[in-house]
Amino acid sequence: MTMDHNIVFGVLILTLLLFAWGRIRHDIVALIALIILVIAGIIDPSRAFTGFGHPAVITVAAVLVIGKALEFSGLIDVIGKWVLRLGSNLLLQIITLSLIVAVASTFMNNVGALAIMMPVAIHLARKSGHPPSYILMPIAFASLLGGMTTLIGTPPNIIIATFRTDEAGEPFGMFAFTPVGVVIAIAGIAFISLVGWRLLPKRTAQKSESEIFDIDDYISEVEVVKNSDIKGKSLMEITSVSKADVQILGMVRNDKRIHAPGPEEIVELKDIIIIESDAAELKTFIKDTGVKLIGDKKFRKDAKGSDRIAISEAVVMAGSPLIGETAASLRMRSRFGINLLAVARRERKIHKRLDHVEFRTGDVLLLQGREHALSDTIISIGSLPLARRGLRLGYKTKIPLALGIFAASIILIVTGLVPVQVAFVMAATAMILARILPLKELYTSIDWPVIVLLGAMIPVGTALETSGGAARISALIIDLQTLLPPWALLTVVLVITMFLSDIINNAATVVLMAPVAVGIATGLGFSSDPFLMAVAIGGSCAFLTPIGHQSNTLVMGPGGYKFTDYWRMGLPLEILIVAIAIPMILWVWPL
Repeated sequence: MTMDHNIVFGVLILTLLLFAWGRIRHDIVALIALIILVIAGIIDPSRAFTGFGHPAVITVAAVLVIGKALEFSGLIDVIGKWVLRLGSNLLLQIITLSLIVAVASTFMNNVGALAIMMPVAIHLARKSGHPPSYILMPIAFASLLGGMTTLIGTPPNIIIATFRTDEAGEPFGMFAFTPVGVVIAIAGIAFISLVGWRLLPKRTAQKSESEIFDIDDYISEVEVVKNSDIKGKSLMEITSVSKADVQILGMVRNDKRIHAPGPEEIVELKDIIIIESDAAELKTFIKDTGVKLIGDKKFRKDAKGSDRIAISEAVVMAGSPLIGETAASLRMRSRFGINLLAVARRERKIHKRLDHVEFRTGDVLLLQGREHALSDTIISIGSLPLARRGLRLGYKTKIPLALGIFAASIILIVTGLVPVQVAFVMAATAMILARILPLKELYTSIDWPVIVLLGAMIPVGTALETSGGAARISALIIDLQTLLPPWALLTVVLVITMFLSDIINNAATVVLMAPVAVGIATGLGFSSDPFLMAVAIGGSCAFLTPIGHQSNTLVMGPGGYKFTDYWRMGLPLEILIVAIAIPMILWVWPL
């Protein structure tokens, strides 16, 4: 037994290091841990993949489908259209957007809720002249705060509910998390709306300054073709051809880079001009001058005649296979069927040719591909599409139907007629049959890396418990009871979980910490409920880094944030949450 838990500890340390390193995607790391423990004989091979049939995994998958269906119903679009009517008051914008994202995150995937509202937030910021950095991190944090208020708001709550089944014979209910979660969410949103955003850096400037960042500020390459109106003109004269607000960064002639061409430089046929502009200005510049985006002509020629070509923006997420690679090394066009048109990055100026830019987490890419497959391709390469500049119309008539199906599933769960995983699978199936969610979106709406992560980590978490590892960790914390009161031990559990969720996936954090929390409660002779609640809350508090949660990663590029910006607002927020959570947990779930 001693040898077993030492092996488990070794595997977990390796797993945590790989999670923190971030070069291997989290689901693959989880599979590595699972395979090692199977080979070591700690996990029975016949039980290795039972995690994929675990109620928590089924529930998470179903919730993701339901969330996507609510999006397609048009509900979020109606809300977004109303939000666009807000005035220019920054405080009102932050409060309203944070509340909407938080409420949406209680019933749908929090990353999805954020991704839908983020373009709206950026549009509001531009319209009002406010830096997007003041708005985006607050609504990202709001998505995490909203997720902790219901059973389906975030995977950690679903996992904790199933752990409670093993301990108490029944899971936490749909709204068991609400009394504590709502108080924390309200306090958290009040903090980020009134104080938190003031702690953030102002990541914007005048258009001429080199450090400007906006979701649309791209580095693009255009080619001077035969019919281009700027052929034979100097760079200075380009302004007379097009009034588009673009900045010329360099030129390429005969495969040689001209880094700082003078205003008198004459533009020749087949010259490549490297420019910086936003999407709208880029479109105007191309129309006025007759130049062609690099790769666009060839891409359209290679595409089948019946294919419609579309352009979409996408944010590179943590764990994406693009990270550290270039468009050239990946052979994006031949391998994925997409064409890189432009790249936007906040932290530093891009000096390399477009196809030799190494992708980083948070980069915003302008991609071109076949319309019917572009969104799926973007998701498959570990990125999140941000194509919706406007709001989709035509789905309003399905809002009542979608809400009716969802409400029916909630009633089944609350009344105890059907287990949560069955009720949500029924709801997801009904939404597909009712054509609220197109069938082609069924499997793409599921975050498969998270599903694989959960399916692999659940047996690993079980191994931590059966090997005696969880009991060993619990004993170390229990030994502190001579120095600390019970509420302080509960605080230790919450803070440790918070710390882990800042560096590894929150679902993995909860899978590892739940058996430890139960062991502590058992050793102290207390109810396991308050300790499980502390783990659930801590798992949703990834506020210190951009890698702790996908919501944080999603806003990193568009908001122009640096890695160290997150703790500015995140650290005081986590301290506030600890101060509120402990007394609330002890009041609602006594020891």
